[in-house]
Amino acid sequence: MDAVTYTHARNNLAATMDKTIEDHEPVIITRQNGKAVVMMSLEDFQSWEETAYLLASPANARQLNRSMDEARTGKVRKVSAKEWDALRRG
Repeated sequence: MDAVTYTHARNNLAATMDKTIEDHEPVIITRQNGKAVVMMSLEDFQSWEETAYLLASPANARQLNRSMDEARTGKVRKVSAKEWDALRRG
């Protein structure tokens, strides 16, 4: 994660924002006599918020981790929309 000074961020605000959006990488903005802040794109923030919400439930977090493990180990298969509808209906 890059860090820039408040002065640099202020003088290059549009470029700093564009880089943050394009790279999907937050930027730390430091201040000489104050606490730092983080700049991130709205899209990335919303994704972060959703992930935090989904992982807040221990049961949900376990299920998501199991699903990711299954995907990593090839224990999943692709299905068409038509097949998915048939599976959902039983």
